[in-house]
Amino acid sequence: MMSSDADSCKHQPVYYGVININIDERTIGSIDVWRCPACTTRFCEEKRLGIESITDTIGMPKIAQNEKWGVVVCKLQKGQDKWKLVRMPESGAVQHECLEEKVIRLDVESYKADDGQHWSFLVDDHVNQAVEISGRGIEH
Repeated sequence: MMSSDADSCKHQPVYYGVININIDERTIGSIDVWRCPACTTRFCEEKRLGIESITDTIGMPKIAQNEKWGVVVCKLQKGQDKWKLVRMPESGAVQHECLEEKVIRLDVESYKADDGQHWSFLVDDHVNQAVEISGRGIEH
């Protein structure tokens, strides 16, 4: 949870942990998790094995107080494109780039997206674990 003074904090994030993203027990990427010790705000960065391009966000990306870091998993995609780090609202929607680069809206309830073709999990629930995304659900 973030404290009420997270907006006024001069964040000095320290490394907090990692989540390995696996398909068939093979790591295809990871999420580095950083945390500000003063206000406990989390910052996340996704890394995909074999992809060395610079991200579109410089520095530690922030999320709103009503959001949590999450991962959306797409059953329709293959390999590296199967997962994406997102800012997950408690309720509402997230945008997801699906097949043929089509952007779709995924409805979110209680910080979860699940429409039969997509599912999600929260970063905070799996820090320092490996998450298997090849099946329907989380195995660690």
